Amino acid sequence: MTNVTTHTSAMSEAEIRAGHKEFVFPCAPPVYKDPLVLVGAEGSVVVDSRGREYLDLFAGILTTGVGHCHPEVVEQVRDQLGVLGHTSSMYVTENIVGAAKRLAKISPGNLSQTFFTNSGTEAVETAAMLAYQYTGRSEIIALRHGYSGRSAFSTNMTGHAAWRPVATSVAGIKHAISPYPYRCPFKTPCDDSCVDRFVGDLEEVILTTTNGKPAAFLAETIQGVGGYITPPPGYFQRAAEVIRKYGGLFICDEVQAGFGRTGDKWFGIEHWDVVPDIMVMAKGIANGFPVAATIATPEIAVAWKAKTISTFGGNPVAMAAASATMDVMMAEDTPARSAARGAQLREGMDKLAAQYDWIGEVRGMGLMQAFEFVVDPETKEPDQKRTGAFMEAAKEEGILVGPAGLFGNVIRIGPSMLISEAEIAQALDAMGRACERVN
Repeated sequence: MTNVTTHTSAMSEAEIRAGHKEFVFPCAPPVYKDPLVLVGAEGSVVVDSRGREYLDLFAGILTTGVGHCHPEVVEQVRDQLGVLGHTSSMYVTENIVGAAKRLAKISPGNLSQTFFTNSGTEAVETAAMLAYQYTGRSEIIALRHGYSGRSAFSTNMTGHAAWRPVATSVAGIKHAISPYPYRCPFKTPCDDSCVDRFVGDLEEVILTTTNGKPAAFLAETIQGVGGYITPPPGYFQRAAEVIRKYGGLFICDEVQAGFGRTGDKWFGIEHWDVVPDIMVMAKGIANGFPVAATIATPEIAVAWKAKTISTFGGNPVAMAAASATMDVMMAEDTPARSAARGAQLREGMDKLAAQYDWIGEVRGMGLMQAFEFVVDPETKEPDQKRTGAFMEAAKEEGILVGPAGLFGNVIRIGPSMLISEAEIAQALDAMGRACERVN
């Protein structure tokens, strides 16, 4: 047992669950049949209301990147809250400059000017609006299987029917084929020649479904909700060339893949030696505080001429959290840590895949790894039933993982980037026992 500080609630576990069911929208239900009521966390460990500990391998959807309640982040937030809690973007503070300066330091190329908001959804919308103003155009291309957020605009950008609540479409949004090697529509197994066809489809989308003058192409470097779909080498170099050939910008979504998570690099796109025109981030940037960022070159950033504001974006407390988090990431070298622990994790997951033929594929980079479960490895029919059973079995074995995929048959693993070698070994042992339970 660890010494995690927990919250003593005035309500019983049953009352909390009943209250959640009665007073909270039902559209976002808990992931487990027996919902967890969490009362404390530290590092890679969370504690429920029954006092049971779990190794958190999903990190609040890849958000607590340096671990729950990291002391340096907690200290800076507490100090800031007692001095200046809120200003809105109408005023200048050292905090917002400090966070933006840190972000510019680690971002690729000349990406150096940032607009802070509160969520990935807002960051994506900011990026699209900026691209429209810079190019003077109004069409944007996204990828199937991609996820961009929960607003009316970003749900239309999203390439999953289940995440698009209404049939009304936003004009000017088109979708190209996702570079999804495991389910390649061109060749089995997918090989280097398929890159030509994936990129060819992007160009055909421009030529046939737009006016030939797109504002931007937006893509996650690794598709998160899609199930950690990792593109084949060469795809992003070619895709960036295509969108720029037609006068558009490349917007890179690093909401889940950023800040060292993919290993060896600060941002996922750097693995493909591509510098985006605009980049968006959220989740891990402030270790759980509501911070998102849209960063661009000065030339592009200045194109925003209309009035705008973000009441809470860039507030002093959130910026203190972001700066503290980035300081910890730099000091701990999260790119190197993710590479080392990711290699350990991947080796263990590959061994499980060799043992169970219903694990159709293990994929990802660094500490962003996934299982795709199938009924049959030849037909690749998705196995949602076993995926759900694995979620429950993993919980019983003391680890928390995340579901994903268009077909609901992917298990996502993305723990704190400060997770230890011993904790990864513990996680792999628990995954092995969970696989035995559902075999």
